[in-house]
Amino acid sequence: MDHKISRSIYRKLLWSFWRTLTIYLFIMGILGYGAYYILRQKTWYGDEPGYELLSFIHYYIIETILIVILVGAIVICLIYFHKLARMIEQMTEAVDTIHNDSLAEYIKLPATLSEAEQTLNQILENSRADKRRVEEVQQQKNDMIMYMAHDLKTPLTSILGYLTLLNDEKDISDETKNRYINISLQKAYRLEDLVNDFFDITRLGYSNIIPDKEHINLSMMVEQIAYEFMPVFRKKNLTHSFESEKAVYSDIDTQKMQRVFDNLLKNCVNYSYPDTTINIKMSENEQGECVCEIINHGKTIPKEKLDMIFERFYRMDSSRGSSVGGAGLGLAITKQIVEAHGGRIWCESHDELIKFTIVLPASSQS
Repeated sequence: MDHKISRSIYRKLLWSFWRTLTIYLFIMGILGYGAYYILRQKTWYGDEPGYELLSFIHYYIIETILIVILVGAIVICLIYFHKLARMIEQMTEAVDTIHNDSLAEYIKLPATLSEAEQTLNQILENSRADKRRVEEVQQQKNDMIMYMAHDLKTPLTSILGYLTLLNDEKDISDETKNRYINISLQKAYRLEDLVNDFFDITRLGYSNIIPDKEHINLSMMVEQIAYEFMPVFRKKNLTHSFESEKAVYSDIDTQKMQRVFDNLLKNCVNYSYPDTTINIKMSENEQGECVCEIINHGKTIPKEKLDMIFERFYRMDSSRGSSVGGAGLGLAITKQIVEAHGGRIWCESHDELIKFTIVLPASSQS
């Protein structure tokens, strides 16, 4: 517990003790003086009831008063000792509640311990939040294992199937053999992509990304990446256009941001209609931030799915058995890298257009 709260409780209890003791001594002093004055004015005789006791008090009045005051003070000390012991017991019960993560009502303590009550309830709430986060992480791990098993099984089954055919069928034409080999090779590449995705999300998901930034021409970098995608674009007869009013510079980790644009362009290829154009636009906004827009023509993404596409393992085609896309990790990795650079990323979709927008902080250099 915070030392300030401990000192505050200690001061309150000590102040209450001294105040009670002072009031008691003041009242007993007045009563003692009055008793002393009255008893000194009276003479007792042997035939009066209680003569021996009254006579003793008469001759030892000061000592008697002091003994009464001392006994009262001891009683007060015992009361406050009991109060302190009770407070310690209540604090122990409160700590046990936190330790056991009781789902009962929040901790309630006496008014004297109001500050401790607030602190302990905050600790309890934080403990429950931490427990929920641990459970979520554990669930994510379980999901990842489940999804890994499912996603890896499909291409692996195909590879084994075609290799078995190649092994079992002796009289097979060269054309069929080459086709089986080509399919197996493509499935092996897909298997490699999936494994790399899982390695990336594991590494990035459980450690902080610290970009190794350098000042580069971002528009030139994006244009180069798009050019390198041309063979991939041709497979679906896609074309691309690149627009940049001027050279846009940014402070980024080149390798990590290359992964971002690779993921977005792969996503565009997977979810674009054939024979369409992917438009890439680079600019700076009024705040000097770097803005990159990547637009493709494809099936409109519903609003409820737009809010989920950056989540881990989410697939827009809603089918893990589909050959389109990877393990549903690419956009999650993309968002994590962009935010590690202090940037923002979001997606919009309407009228069979899908637009991803990336905004990166203004460059530190002019």
